[in-house]
Amino acid sequence: MRRYKRLTTALLAAAVAAGIVTGCGASGQDIGQDEAKRIAFEDAGVSESDTSRLKVEKDRDDGVLQYDVQFSVDEKEYNYDINGANGEILSADVETKGTAGQSAAASGQDDTAAGAGAGNTDNTGNTGNTGSTAGAADVAVSEADARAAALERVPGATEADIRMELDFDDGYYIYEGDIIYDQKEYEFEIDAQTGSFLKWSEERH
Repeated sequence: MRRYKRLTTALLAAAVAAGIVTGCGASGQDIGQDEAKRIAFEDAGVSESDTSRLKVEKDRDDGVLQYDVQFSVDEKEYNYDINGANGEILSADVETKGTAGQSAAASGQDDTAAGAGAGNTDNTGNTGNTGSTAGAADVAVSEADARAAALERVPGATEADIRMELDFDDGYYIYEGDIIYDQKEYEFEIDAQTGSFLKWSEERH
């Protein structure tokens, strides 16, 4: 009788242990970065070739494995939090780059106004003022030159991978921006008067 009880106890303990192991195995599953990206792209209705500034981060929140998938498509920025164990979408956020659009529109209006005012000047052959749209903001370095200088530091990166804006800080104009390329994020600040880099940082994801 004692042997029977011992055998039953042993079997019960083995079953409990197996259950624990099985449970750990389930919670320890990892769908992987590629699957997390696929789930996000499918939900957004896009393919990876449509995206730019793609960034995937693996993290744990309250012990739960998660993938943070960020990417841009045209004027929209997507941010997904995906459960790393079962692929469930925990959160999805889409943001339209309204600020950039407004800046572009404002700059377009300034250019139009400048063109209207400088039309007579251009007719006289004085083209020196045509490159002076930056002069209205009192900057010596154009946005195009600043972008080119930043992209030159990241071989392979293109215009689709960079985001930059002109900021006025403590009496100085500074180009602030970031480049996301090949699972790395680069943040920078460029002096709009001299073109020198005031800040350059690199973070691997």
